[in-house]
Order: sequence, then structure tokens, then C-alpha cells
Amino acid sequence: MCTHRSLDHKDLETICSFPQTEEELSYVSPKFVYPLTPDQILNLLEGRFEPTVILNNRTNEVVAYANIYGYDAEEGCGWLGNVIVSPKYRGQGAARYLLDVMLDKAKNNLGCKTMQLACHNTNSRGLAFYTKYGFKPFDIEIPGVEAKQLIAIHMRRELI
Repeated sequence: MCTHRSLDHKDLETICSFPQTEEELSYVSPKFVYPLTPDQILNLLEGRFEPTVILNNRTNEVVAYANIYGYDAEEGCGWLGNVIVSPKYRGQGAARYLLDVMLDKAKNNLGCKTMQLACHNTNSRGLAFYTKYGFKPFDIEIPGVEAKQLIAIHMRRELI
């Protein structure tokens, strides 16, 4: 059903349509401001690796997006970032395919031994999904008292 390729500028408008609410966009990145714009994605790409889109094989439609950040060659570690799936394709395997592709790229293209991610405390669907795929919590990030950001649960998985 799916294939993948590197992000292209022509994909940005489509990806910007994926987050349906301000809260949902905060799950993608707390740095983003709703509604998401192509410039926000482009500005965040600096220092990111393997920006990848997932495509529907039949329609060639962009159905998901993610990248890797915080890559540390010495530690053999990277962070999965900006994960988002089109509302139309949620629950149909696009997220599984995206995760498999990103884990493969981290391991084989970047030499990562460990993949980490941050999932917000109110994103129960995301927490369940990542746990199912072997990610385990190892830390939490609690913003300051005045901050309105969500608590980030840091998770990691070994890449064997």
C-alpha cells in the first residue's frame, strides 16, 4: 500500500493540512504554531536528517511525514521527530510503515544503535503505538510552571 521518498518542497502544503487542531500540532512539534505553514517546516529542517514522506502506492498521495534530529554519531543515537499522518490514512498502517522506514534509515543510513522520541502525556494513542513497537519510557520533560506546554515522555528503543 505504501512507499517512501525524501521530502520535496511540493509536499509541504499537503503535510500542513494534516494537523486538525492546535493540540494535535503540538504533538508534532511544540515549536509549531497553528495552523502549520510550509515555512515552519522548512525553518525546523535545519539540523534534521532523513526528512521522509510516505506515499500511497496507488494515488502517489503523501500520507505521512517524519524526520530524525539530535543525531549523535558518538552515542549512536537519534530522535524521531515531527511524526504526522494524514487524518484520511490513520488506522490503516501508514504510521507503522513510517516508523519502520524511519527506524531503518536511522540504523542503516546514520548508524544509530538507539532511537529516541518524545511523546506528550495527553497523546495516549501515540504512547500506546510507540509502546507496542518496543519503545520504553526513560525520562520525562516537565516545562516550567508558567509554560503551557505538555509534559514530554521520552522513550527509547534499541535498534538491533
